[in-house]
Amino acid sequence: MPPHHARVAHRPIVRESVAPPAGPKAVISLRAVNRLKLGHVWVYRSDVLSSASAAPGAVVAVTDERGRLFGSALYSSSSQIALRMISSGPVADFPALLRERVRKALAYREKLVRDADAYRLIFSEGDFLPGLIVDRYNDILSLQILTQAMDAEPARDALIDELSKQLKPISIAERVDAHIRELEQLPPRESGLLIGEQAGTVFTMNGVRFHFDIREGQKTGAFLDQRENYAAAAQYAHGEALDLFCYHGAFALHLAKTCSQVTGVDSSRPALEVADRNALLNQREIEWIEANAFDLLKDYSAAGRQYDTIVLDPPAFAKTRKNLETALRGYKELNLRALKMLRPGGTLVTCSCSYHVSEPDFVAMVAEAARDAHKTLRLLERRTQAKDHPILPCVPETAYLKCLIFDIT
Repeated sequence: MPPHHARVAHRPIVRESVAPPAGPKAVISLRAVNRLKLGHVWVYRSDVLSSASAAPGAVVAVTDERGRLFGSALYSSSSQIALRMISSGPVADFPALLRERVRKALAYREKLVRDADAYRLIFSEGDFLPGLIVDRYNDILSLQILTQAMDAEPARDALIDELSKQLKPISIAERVDAHIRELEQLPPRESGLLIGEQAGTVFTMNGVRFHFDIREGQKTGAFLDQRENYAAAAQYAHGEALDLFCYHGAFALHLAKTCSQVTGVDSSRPALEVADRNALLNQREIEWIEANAFDLLKDYSAAGRQYDTIVLDPPAFAKTRKNLETALRGYKELNLRALKMLRPGGTLVTCSCSYHVSEPDFVAMVAEAARDAHKTLRLLERRTQAKDHPILPCVPETAYLKCLIFDIT
């Protein structure tokens, strides 16, 4: 993973100060102080000793019980993450700070993103803009606002204006996560256009073209975190390929560059309809199957079906830590059946977007599945999310995606 290029002065690293500024403040426990000193940027509600003067979404000074300042944070009156650090010092003009952070996030992508006009522009804590996600799909921007502070009108206005000024998109759309807004006790909003009238476009990743419509799909519209992994998988893919949990067909379309035959499987008919349109857009012949991946693998394995390349890219199985054991069992079942169906010399691309499943646990699970399948693995690549989803080493929650590519013998 390359180092993050933001200058240290703009990171929300905690430094002790003597005199907190006037205004709302939150007093935190010693446990939270120690966590911040280690570089994390969250304070949980159980570690907030006092926040009586803080309004929902306010920028607050963060102090310990002795009154020493540890920086400024965005306060949530409802989330279990009560404080998200935004600066190592006082914040005099929050909208101006947001504009500056937006410009720095865009400059970071200009240095790193190649061969794509679709990528993540702003990745919440990874870009020191907690609670904000912005993705670019060619000339349309799609954003999600996930916290009280970012949803306040002065913040929304500054963010949308700065994005418009810097990128001049045809449209800016908001994708609303109703569950998150409910948890944050924010008023209901509808997904839709904030600026402009164009809801759809065509975007490109690694030379592959895709349809985009703000009214369709999950997340902000596509899974951009796999962008670099799509290209990596295509380097090793060969022969007959099976792409499970294919969604809009991104892996399948990349595999079609080097494979003689590609089959994509998903349980969502609307997703497969978009995938088929994407295949036509790229003039690719791909077989799409609407099916439950677990059931299909079981049937195909029993029937003796064999492939040269298999991609497993399921949704997150472990939403919380208490689901970890069940998630690992699910991942093992998928990988075990896939390994049994791979020919000697085959390629397995297996992914997990569950933060609570660590990379060591994921690797160990695949190794155990290989032993049970009587297959030998050689690890070709150990990958994570694309660089436009920056990882902060002191904030492990910013690293969630695992993508392993194996040679099978």
